[in-house]
Amino acid sequence: MIVILDFGSQYSELIARRIRETHVYSEVLSYRTTAAQLQQLQPKGIILSGGPNSVYDPGAPVCDPEIWNLGIPVLGVCYGMQLMVQQLGGKVEAAEKGEYGRAALHILDPTDLLTNLPDNSIMWMSHGDSVTELPAGFHPLAHTDNTPCAAIADPTRHLYGVQFHPEVAHSEAGAFLIRNFVYHICGCEPTWTTEAFIEEAIREVRARVGDKKVLLALSGGVDSSTLAFLLHRAIGDQLTCMFIDQGFMRKEEPQRLLRLFQEQFHIPVNYVDGQERFLKQLQGITDPEEKRKRIGAEFIRVFEEESQRLGPFEYLAQGTLYPDVIESANTNVDPVTGERIAVKIKSHHNVGGLPKNLRFKLVEPLRKLFKDEVRQLGQSLGLPEEIVRRHPFPGPGLAIRIIGEVTKERLEILRDADMIVRQEINRSGYYPKLWQAFAVLLPDVRSVGVMGDKRTYTYPVVLRLVTSEDGMTADWARVPYDLLATISNRIVNEVPGVNRVVYDITSKPPGTIEWE
Repeated sequence: MIVILDFGSQYSELIARRIRETHVYSEVLSYRTTAAQLQQLQPKGIILSGGPNSVYDPGAPVCDPEIWNLGIPVLGVCYGMQLMVQQLGGKVEAAEKGEYGRAALHILDPTDLLTNLPDNSIMWMSHGDSVTELPAGFHPLAHTDNTPCAAIADPTRHLYGVQFHPEVAHSEAGAFLIRNFVYHICGCEPTWTTEAFIEEAIREVRARVGDKKVLLALSGGVDSSTLAFLLHRAIGDQLTCMFIDQGFMRKEEPQRLLRLFQEQFHIPVNYVDGQERFLKQLQGITDPEEKRKRIGAEFIRVFEEESQRLGPFEYLAQGTLYPDVIESANTNVDPVTGERIAVKIKSHHNVGGLPKNLRFKLVEPLRKLFKDEVRQLGQSLGLPEEIVRRHPFPGPGLAIRIIGEVTKERLEILRDADMIVRQEINRSGYYPKLWQAFAVLLPDVRSVGVMGDKRTYTYPVVLRLVTSEDGMTADWARVPYDLLATISNRIVNEVPGVNRVVYDITSKPPGTIEWE
């Protein structure tokens, strides 16, 4: 295992994902994790993440200095490198000129950490401070035109640092550097595989639930479907799947879900029609956080009611993933102060929206996995391609793709527009090339149009097509103009109440994939 100590970087989980791509398990822990605690975990290596602070800021986060004496290889990334330098007697100062974006890495020592890295590789920089004096025992491995110490090493103590971010896709040789650290320096072996995860997850689920019954919140997406297959393999008839139709699903999706699971997979599903009660919860509600929390709380209430009818159940299973947890800022909460290191972006209905008096014990075997890992898991478990490759769909469904109050009329408009988007994306062959493709309705905005020589004053629809590897970062998709034109023409001609279609060309960051 490789441990990542998180100093508040939005990329900490991306480091974990890059390590897992080498088939080595990684886990993100708080920077407050002590050397003694790390020693108990017996990791083969430690990575210190970047962070928003300067090491000389009052109250800047620091790690236990005994970590340097554990004999475990350490790699500091950006802030992590600067902290290592400062704690070991070097000097970090504000740079005369910050360095942000792409920079060529000029290699001085092509061994050890930088083995097989091409000289002048482009790396991604994001720092305003620089190392001006190295601690005793360190020497520079590489520099950029603006940063004399872009990579450093004390090979005797197995301590390394890089000023750039090797984990991001913009760093051309970043994957090679990570592999060097994981394999060459830490001596890890590629044992973190899908098959190994299945065995471990089944063992943990059986140990946790024993002979008790488990209720699964099934949505029909790749996450909950994969979880259903995994739990069915682990505990068989102890699993009860329940699908709650909250009224915010895509057109014809509830029927498709029931048909697939009951007729094709032979996994029984209890259907609950909750459309009216969920819609009532959102009457007059426009704030997206409040929408998510109300939907999450209502989900639990429905589960509790239905479980009494079907149960009793002690455990509730959810398809919570790592990005859900990260964006809800629940990974790095100090147990004493309750301080959150990362800034909360949005609450996920199955993370931030759960009530404190939850009656169930949660079973979340997927909460340490990224979306691409779940897809691999689903394939190994035998899920059909149409589910494994299905685009992510938010738990609150179309309720957070209507910007403003959710009503029946607005849901029908969005369902029809969304269906056209999916049909044309599939017809064009672009579906597998995209991370997500959907429509957003702006019902509180109206624009003037002309249809059939008559003036219209109706809603715009936003088209959102993005590419991504893991949902942590994303970019707008450069699809052919003809495809956009076809989608736009169909929506304005076939969906009553819409007279304008616009295309969102915002990346993540600074935006998010969803609008709410």
